[in-house]
Amino acid sequence: MALRAVVFDVDFTLAKPGPDLGPEGYARLGSRHGLTLDPGRYDDARRAALVDLERHPELDHDEEIWIRFTQRIIEGMGGAGDTYAAACEMEGAWAHAHHFELYEDAVPTLDALRDRGLKLGLLSNSARDLDEFVGHHGLSVDAVLTSRAHGKTKPHETIFRRMLELLDVAPPDAVMVGDTIEDDVDGATAIGMRAVLVDREGRYDERDSIADLRALLALI
Repeated sequence: MALRAVVFDVDFTLAKPGPDLGPEGYARLGSRHGLTLDPGRYDDARRAALVDLERHPELDHDEEIWIRFTQRIIEGMGGAGDTYAAACEMEGAWAHAHHFELYEDAVPTLDALRDRGLKLGLLSNSARDLDEFVGHHGLSVDAVLTSRAHGKTKPHETIFRRMLELLDVAPPDAVMVGDTIEDDVDGATAIGMRAVLVDREGRYDERDSIADLRALLALI
């Protein structure tokens, strides 16, 4: 079947958190809440929080899960006190497009795919307003969908099917591009889409993947 559409995950696929969402941003956040956070402990704290991260049993969009995740990071960085209020503020910051920076390969890849006549979609487990994100970063896409708007998170099959409805393409005619195996690759292939794993940091040596989005052009 001929490829007609490419669907992209957003965070850590097209865009990365800016300084306000990183270690120093956490430290500044902590000071506003009377917490002393060590930026040097951020990476270990985030990895530990990911290990303990639990999904909603029905894959419902649940912002409280991410607040608790952020709270664990804050506590792992040494925060003691009202860490929940700080976590709520940080989680709210993730909703704003201006706190994110596009990877340098994002726009050239999207433009090249558009030049090939392919439809483009953005699909994210997020509470962010993707229309605002697209406008802020000057992107050109045909459809956007978040778990907050849909109600279910990836890898639930309905969020993939809804995206394909918005693009008006069948599963075999679309490819999903994302940075997580379970959410993006396994979720997409379960409904008959093709999928490409983006592994910018070499986390998945045992899987076929690309480290730069521009490599996608040769694959499809």
